[in-house]
Amino acid sequence: QERLVESGGGLVQAGGSLRLSCAATGSIFSLNVVGWYRQPPGKQRELVARITRVGTTNYPDSVKGRFTISRDNAKNSVYLQMRSLKPKDTAVYYCNTVPVLTNHGKPYWGQGTQVTVSS
Repeated sequence: QERLVESGGGLVQAGGSLRLSCAATGSIFSLNVVGWYRQPPGKQRELVARITRVGTTNYPDSVKGRFTISRDNAKNSVYLQMRSLKPKDTAVYYCNTVPVLTNHGKPYWGQGTQVTVSS
């Protein structure tokens, strides 16, 4: 069973920066498109960044120009550099493949890392 371990979250003031990290067991990341998702309080989880095996990236307009996703296939890791953070970026952030990993037909998620942006 693959494991996903996110880290790097915390409390930051608006305008600040954070860098999230995610490590996966096995080679699952090196073989797939990988993404960062987030789930704000009371809302559904959404994809905020994705990166292909060769490094092509995509972002929704809500984070474009502020977030940068990168990956290290040799370390089975993915990163999210977040700048100019806004209170609306407050959420639990998760890494996963795109589409998400499943376990016995159900989506598999790590524990996530909390990002809180104060105004």
